[in-house]
Amino acid sequence: MKRTYFWAALAAIGLVVGAGVMNWRSSFLAPKAALQTEHVEHADERIKLTDEQVRAAQIKLAPVETTQLAEHFLAPGTIVPDADRIGKVSVRVLAAVTDLRKRVGDPVEKDEVVAVLESRELSEVKSEYLAARLTNDLQQTLAARYKMLWESRSYPENEYLKSRLTAQDARIRLDSARQKLLALGLNDAEIQELPNLPIEELRKQSLRSPIKGRVAERRVDLGALVGREGQESELFVIVNLDTVWIDLAISPNDLSKVAENADVNVTAGPDGPNGVAKIVFVSPLIDKDTRSAKVIASLDNAEAKWRPGMFVTAEIPVGSRGAVLAVPKSAVQTVGGALTLFVREGQDFVARKVQLGREDDTHQEIVSGVSAGEMIAVSNTFTLKAELGKSEAEH
Repeated sequence: MKRTYFWAALAAIGLVVGAGVMNWRSSFLAPKAALQTEHVEHADERIKLTDEQVRAAQIKLAPVETTQLAEHFLAPGTIVPDADRIGKVSVRVLAAVTDLRKRVGDPVEKDEVVAVLESRELSEVKSEYLAARLTNDLQQTLAARYKMLWESRSYPENEYLKSRLTAQDARIRLDSARQKLLALGLNDAEIQELPNLPIEELRKQSLRSPIKGRVAERRVDLGALVGREGQESELFVIVNLDTVWIDLAISPNDLSKVAENADVNVTAGPDGPNGVAKIVFVSPLIDKDTRSAKVIASLDNAEAKWRPGMFVTAEIPVGSRGAVLAVPKSAVQTVGGALTLFVREGQDFVARKVQLGREDDTHQEIVSGVSAGEMIAVSNTFTLKAELGKSEAEH
């Protein structure tokens, strides 16, 4: 009998404990269910901000619009002198250097004398020209006089014709002597001045710079013998760096995107100069060793900030492929691993997931997620992202 009462009491205690456990489980699980419900309600990811709060947070709004992306690709390059602005001072006769008036680095003007030579060969050609000049003057005078006599019927026609032939021959000899002087480097002014020079000056020749620039090389010394095979013939190299070229290496895949006369942005590293160059030549050939094509861009260097030998990077634009729906890059945030825009709807910002396409330096194409005309946050969007994270953490 006692044993029966014992088992009955034990069963009653079990019922009480079981009920308590069930009540404890219910009270523990109830908040979780409530939290999940709130999270579902918060799945639209809205942030309520008044217009005053938007202004205080310095959040700028702008509509989603269509625009043309300024796409480009990068290409390495090297600064080189402009091939059209390189001049060489050369000699064309056997001569000795008697005067050097410029050193490496010195500025020179066009036609300025940079060196003086002495040459026996040049002296002989000058003497030949002076003799031909005197002979020509005499023969032209005689031919004119004989013509007057022939016209007055006091001189035979045959004699007149002979004098005219002699005058023409003298003219040809003079022109030939003059052409020799021009071929040896004298200009018209120097040739015209020859009759007025003292005889000892005939062996001298002044070498002049063909362009304005600076002396990049001086290849001879005072007293050197120049102008024949095995001897130096180029005495100076003059370079004008007011304009320089950029030698670019373009891969065959990108070559079709490059167009002559296109402007390219050029930089020489984060601390180097930057500027805008114009493409002047696109090679149709691919180098067999480097497997790249040569492209030349011309760059203004009036401020002398670009030096030959510098390595640069060029941003070469790609031809436009039409207007697309795009937003500033500052508008795009990553929320929960998804690319997101914050769309303004009334007093709320809605975190809208989007799909991106092409891009340029400032804008990103939107493939899907928003429509043209919708207002979005385009600055300080990290503030909205932080507020969204804070709201989710509270829930």
